[in-house]
Amino acid sequence: MADTQKVGLAQRDIEQAIIALKKGAHLLKYGRRGKPKFCPFRLSSDESLLVWYSGKDEKQLKLSLVSKIIPGQRTAIFQQYPQPEKEYQSFSLLYNDRSLDLICKDKDEAEVWFVGLKALITRGNHRKWRVESRCESVSSDSPHARLRRNSPSITPCDPGDLDGVSYENTGQNRLGKAFSELLSYTAVSKGTSQPKSIVNPSLSTALIDNSNGRISASEGFRVSLSSAVSSSSQGSCPEDFDALGDVYIWGEGIGDGLLGGGVNKVGSQCSLNSKLDALLPKALESTVVLDVHGIACGGRHAVLVTRQGEIFSWGEESGGRLGHGVEADVSHPKIIDTLSGTNVELVACGEYHTCAVTLSGDLYTWGDGTHNYGLLGHGSEVSHWIPQKVGGQMEGIRVSYISCGAWHTAVVTSAGQLFTFGDGSFGALGHGDHITSNFPREVETLRGLRTTKVACGVWHTAAAVEAINELSDSGTSASPSSRKLYTWGDGDKGRLGHGDNEPRLVPECVAALIEERICQVACGNDLTVALTTAGRVYTMGSTAYGQLGSATANGKLPTCVEGEIANSFVEEVACGSYHVAVLTSKNEVYTWGKGLNGQLGHGDNNHRNTPTIVDVLKDKQVKNVACGSKFTVVICIHKWVSSADHSVCSGCHNPFGFRRKRHNCYNCGLVFCKACSSKKSLKASLAPNLNKPYRVCDDCFNKLKKIMESSSVSQNARARTGNIHYKSNGVMDKETWVPKLQATLSRLSSFGAINNAESMHSRLASRATSPVLGTSSPIRSSEDFSEDSKRANDTLTQEIISLRAQVKPYCFCFYLFVCFSFGEKKPT
Repeated sequence: MADTQKVGLAQRDIEQAIIALKKGAHLLKYGRRGKPKFCPFRLSSDESLLVWYSGKDEKQLKLSLVSKIIPGQRTAIFQQYPQPEKEYQSFSLLYNDRSLDLICKDKDEAEVWFVGLKALITRGNHRKWRVESRCESVSSDSPHARLRRNSPSITPCDPGDLDGVSYENTGQNRLGKAFSELLSYTAVSKGTSQPKSIVNPSLSTALIDNSNGRISASEGFRVSLSSAVSSSSQGSCPEDFDALGDVYIWGEGIGDGLLGGGVNKVGSQCSLNSKLDALLPKALESTVVLDVHGIACGGRHAVLVTRQGEIFSWGEESGGRLGHGVEADVSHPKIIDTLSGTNVELVACGEYHTCAVTLSGDLYTWGDGTHNYGLLGHGSEVSHWIPQKVGGQMEGIRVSYISCGAWHTAVVTSAGQLFTFGDGSFGALGHGDHITSNFPREVETLRGLRTTKVACGVWHTAAAVEAINELSDSGTSASPSSRKLYTWGDGDKGRLGHGDNEPRLVPECVAALIEERICQVACGNDLTVALTTAGRVYTMGSTAYGQLGSATANGKLPTCVEGEIANSFVEEVACGSYHVAVLTSKNEVYTWGKGLNGQLGHGDNNHRNTPTIVDVLKDKQVKNVACGSKFTVVICIHKWVSSADHSVCSGCHNPFGFRRKRHNCYNCGLVFCKACSSKKSLKASLAPNLNKPYRVCDDCFNKLKKIMESSSVSQNARARTGNIHYKSNGVMDKETWVPKLQATLSRLSSFGAINNAESMHSRLASRATSPVLGTSSPIRSSEDFSEDSKRANDTLTQEIISLRAQVKPYCFCFYLFVCFSFGEKKPT
């Protein structure tokens, strides 16, 4: 069992690393001639080639030709322009008596590239790793099966398939220890005693998941999003099933790149909400590389599922809705270990709970069940801090779609049945009464019909229901299947679309849309949105904030949204509390409604009563859109690196030309024009000389400035406790410096000599049962300790004498300098 877990952890590390390689990064490439230069690198979709661009030329290296990958700067080419301070950011690929020598942005990025490439090289025949386990329960003709068969993901395979990769020692396969070979080499070559592996403190601490005591492999390394290549998809763009998913997010609590959590929790008294809101879409910050397949948003938390079937959650914890088993906010996506290996397919979020559906159709729920009776569907009033499978009536039933409201949940089965559970106030469950249900109950009114999609508002529900007409006398269908909109629950402000404000205890067809074929629905707090198969959007409900998308709509009956999307084919709709987002067939995102927290993505806090395109996403290939209460999220197909990556500025996106020159940022490696990279920093990660400022882009400059400010604060605190100060005229203060030096020497001679024996005694005593040593040392006598203490005191005394001898000449010279400067009598 333990061996299986180790194999799984190592495979997850490798899988995440290879995803990062496919997304690509700008690396500093050494050549046989000339100085090192920045080049965009990526792994090909079939995992057989390493592709990079030098100018406009595409170059490739077959991984089957690579004989070895070595960390550090150990090749002859590296020695032409050595950078010892970047030893642990460098690695070389050896092939055909040549080498490809690269330097990464930081140690974390280098570890990811090293682990990913080493796994591919040592695999032997370089066959693609696939997620076979996700296909076992799917028929060969299903879309899911076709998708997974062509996916370049990594399979949870038998360790014997990975030639050359040992799983005996999990520690040596962690990403945080990828450069252990380099350290061993350095130790041998320099003849000095060094640690056996490099472990970034942030990496080693992240490997431990406090919720269940297990090692969280997916959090064992970090890849900065600023290093991910985002360029034109022209040229070498793979098929959609090979494309990787990136996430962009904006709105409440996203201003610092996080979704609430910690000291920056939304609504906390220690920070202003205006500073936390993101008015424009920004890339989701993550400690792991994610190939996002689907995403769902709640009030102040979100959940995503990757194409490999892993589920991550982050945001503000409340009642266990994050599913990590601990009462702690999570600032970045964190894997839910309990569902590892279950191959999650769908996710949904409510205000206080979260749901997930696996590929086999099993339903899992978790969150607050104590204060929100029946919300989880387990038949009890117990909160679940980790995912729990919903059994009972749902046992053996395959779930195909799910939606979460603030107080209730709706589930659609593969057979078209609709089940609901949770708070029954206002008839939101559709059972004909106001009774709350703590377990799934089928909606009887829709029995015999086929429900395809469902959406939950706060106190109302909407569903797209398909009715198959009876066969005619000739034995053929009289008309194609019709998909109608059914709504029920609280009818206040016309949100049900029936022309009145009366509640409905059972589903009722919206007569105004009887001629339309509804394919998708979405619900806000007092809003219902329906999407037709013709790509038209209808809204009904409150007119507040312009959320109906039409200035003339009264909300009592469904109104077709016109404006900028009148001539567009809308493919997907999503609702927040009071705003709407839609995705068109041209990959354009339009938003309207409440914009107080920047959830519309237009760079301001203004409301919009008509659809307005999100300009920042124009150059992105958006494939999905989702809304939280006051924020919005999109999944974009990752744009694969190509020669076009160097044709436009990564900041302003203006093309380079005779007057607009190309400059690389020495921190992230991307290309910018002079206006977007006019600032310089001493802390650039790829700077050839650490003592000289180098050009960086504006985003990197701001990040590095924050780092420098935080480090300067700590340095100033240390400086106030004992550093040497200088007067304004440049002359050292004799009255303060000399006494401090004497006091320091006296402390070394008295305090150190007196207390060292006790500290040495305690250290030696603690070694007897040190857990690091693994075995208990034999207990030593008091004579041994006193002898060791005496030896230590003698050593310390010699060091003090040596220090005094070194300092005395400098003190005398300084004294002469002061005397002559102030005209004092020359000392004898």
